[in-house]
Parts: sequence; structure tokens; C-alpha cells
Amino acid sequence: MNPMKKNKLNLTLPSGVVPGADGHEGSEKPNPNIESLTKKLKELDIDDQQRERLEQFLTQKQKVGELTADDCEKMGELGAGNGGVVLKVLHKPSSLVMARKLIHLEIKPAVRNQIIRELKVLHECNSPYIVGFYGAFYSDGEISICMEYMDGGSLDLILKKAGRIPEPILGKITVAVLKGLIYLREKHSIMHRDVKPSNILVNSRGEIKICDFGVSGQLIDSMANSFVGTRSYMSPERLQGTHYSVQSDIWSMGLSLVEMAIGRYPIPPPDPKDLASIFGESVIEEHLEASKTGKTLKGTNRNSFNFPSPPGSDGPRPMAIFELLDYIVNEPPPTLPKGKFSTEFIDFVDKCLKKNPQERADLHSLMSHVFVKESENEDVDIGNWVRKVMNIKDDKY
Repeated sequence: MNPMKKNKLNLTLPSGVVPGADGHEGSEKPNPNIESLTKKLKELDIDDQQRERLEQFLTQKQKVGELTADDCEKMGELGAGNGGVVLKVLHKPSSLVMARKLIHLEIKPAVRNQIIRELKVLHECNSPYIVGFYGAFYSDGEISICMEYMDGGSLDLILKKAGRIPEPILGKITVAVLKGLIYLREKHSIMHRDVKPSNILVNSRGEIKICDFGVSGQLIDSMANSFVGTRSYMSPERLQGTHYSVQSDIWSMGLSLVEMAIGRYPIPPPDPKDLASIFGESVIEEHLEASKTGKTLKGTNRNSFNFPSPPGSDGPRPMAIFELLDYIVNEPPPTLPKGKFSTEFIDFVDKCLKKNPQERADLHSLMSHVFVKESENEDVDIGNWVRKVMNIKDDKY
């Protein structure tokens, strides 16, 4: 039996949540049980600095109390997607800077209240590889999810500035995403369901964290018809509507890694001439230099989502979404160009992008893959790279 399945709607509420008897959102004790959460941190396989930062986050969170729209002052816009807009806000009572995601949904109050209750499970998701959660509330036709602010932003935004993301940095990203997915699965029986560059965030301290995972079955169902963009990262079995499991997240991670490595969504594959024009002879040295200096790498044409032109027409034609999905299901999976990346990285990606989920590597075998082991031990200053690429001043934290 799939251990993920029970989580879709049958979620256990954290101890801090008291559902309202009248069917409204219910009241949330202002502070989640910090002592029990801190105790759980001791069970995690993390270093002292990571534990200290998580304890610091939980201590700050105690100042927050109940979140309301009036307490959040907009400081700017961080991005949009997945059916919502994300704002940078100042929470005035606590003076904390947060990211506030607003999701507009035309839904009945009972459904809305269930979503808010399900999201409260996020209070228990505390890991160095998961974006911190302050709380969720409803106001003026929108559900708000308040999260830890990550000043480097998401990897899709970084990719636009960086051109391509160098392999040593991708190694560290891979380690963090795998550890985040393992934490969600083993500690909370949750699969992510939406792994892609825009759901991997970084900050100038060098932390890499995943967000927007499928903790609320009701929210997933409510949003299912409102957007399609995310389907392009779905595994073949999921697109075909058959049973899927955490193996589906591994496909999405592999696809995201190829995209960040070549600087373009990799389906259909970029033209070999396009690849030849961006990868020089000394590409491995170039990656090493870029990971230290934040130097922009030449990327492939991000908009070349084209199919070969029919005979007699002028130029390739753009790919429709149904053609793209058909391509994912029926054509060979993407690969990294040989000779332009380490053999270990190429092999790792190939193990993630097996079309048959039974042949795809699982989370634990990927954790012991030589690419991951080497990346864990590599001395790479992610914080410095993020600051250089995103032009963030050093005194941020």
C-alpha cells in the first residue's frame, strides 16, 4: 500500500490546533508547542548550526501570535504562479519580514475552513531543508500562507540571472532537495507533488529549502482546474492518470536539474547547435569558476520550445501544451549533454529520469549515489554565490 495515500485528506492536526465547534476556521493557540517541536529537532540528523537556526526560527515564531491581514504591511512582490501571488511583507506586531502567498479561490466556506485546518500541519514541518511556516488565514476571498522569507528567491528567478547554474551549485541543491523530500516522507508521510525550480528557494546564508508541497489535499483539489503550467514537470505515469508515488517527485527533481544545468526547460531537447554554442571546451573549469564568482553563464534560448517545421513551412512551430505532455509520455526522457558535466552527475540524472517508475531510483539509493556523496563533501559557498548572482549586500543577516 502506498504510504502517501492516507495523507491526502486524512491529516492529523498538530497539538496547537483547536477546530471550531461552529464550523469556522477554528482558533489556533497563538504559539505552537515550541517545547515539543524543539524536542523533535533533537531527533533530526542535522548539524549544530542548522539546529540553532531552527530553534531561532521557532523562538521568533512565538512572537507572531494569530496572523491577520491588517498586521501584514506589503514591502514588495516576490513572484507569481501556482494560482497565487507571493508578497514580501512586514508583520508589524513582531517586526518579522515574511513571504505571504495569496491564493484566490472561489470555494465554499466549509472547503476553505478545511484547507486552513489542513495547512496547520505545516507547523510541525521543521527541517533545515523546508521553508519555515508562520501560519495560514483567510480574508477577503483569499487564503494567505505566511512563510519564512528567503532573500535569494526561487531557483527559476536565479536561473534567469545566472543563465545556467554551475554543477557544483547543483550538487548542493540536489543534496538539500533529497533531504527535504526524505524528511517530508519519513516524518510526515507527505509527498511533494510539485517539485520544480520555482519551489526551491535559497538565501544569502547559503540555505536551500523546498516549499509548496502537497500537505492539503483539499487545496490541491481546489486548485487542480485553475492552472496547467506545473504539469510540464509531472512524471509520465502521473500525466497518464495512473497510480503515482514519491517516485513521481524524483522525476520532477531530475527534470528540474537538467533545466537548471542547460538554462532551459529540456523538453523537447534543445538543438545540438544551440548546446554547442553555449558549452565551451573547458566547461568543467567554467562551472568551478562560476560557482565561486557568481559569473553569469551563457544559457540556451529559453524560448525555443519548438517542434521541427512541417515540410514547406518557414521555421519551427511552437509546441502546444498537449504536444508537450504527449512528448513527455511517448518520447525518450531528457539527458544532460555528454562531456559537458561530470559522468557522476549525468548518471544521477539518468537514474531520476527513467520513464518507468519501477526502474527509477528511489530516495535512499539516490542519497548514496556517488554524485550526492561527493557534493555533500564539496566545499562550495552557496551563500556567496547567491549574493553575487542576486546582487545582495553581505550584511543581510
